[in-house]
Amino acid sequence: MAASVRDNKDRSRFELDIGSEVAFANYRPTPSAVIITHTETPHALRGRGIASELIKGALELIRSDGKKVIAGCGFVVDYLERHPEDADLVA
Repeated sequence: MAASVRDNKDRSRFELDIGSEVAFANYRPTPSAVIITHTETPHALRGRGIASELIKGALELIRSDGKKVIAGCGFVVDYLERHPEDADLVA
């Protein structure tokens, strides 16, 4: 996927543009971690790995900020189980 994930701090969410649509992951920041509370992909785009790409990019941003992640939604829990290489980020 050519697009990159961005942190929209004003809306407290990570975003990934897919054409004219936006996949996003809402979060709540804490001093040492980011709690991802909800992940959403536009209905027409589901099943294409977009949510996984979104979370992968979000985790890269969280890592670059020196923070940990707390999975507050089922998709992120599942993603982290499938990607043990990101276990160092789990708070």
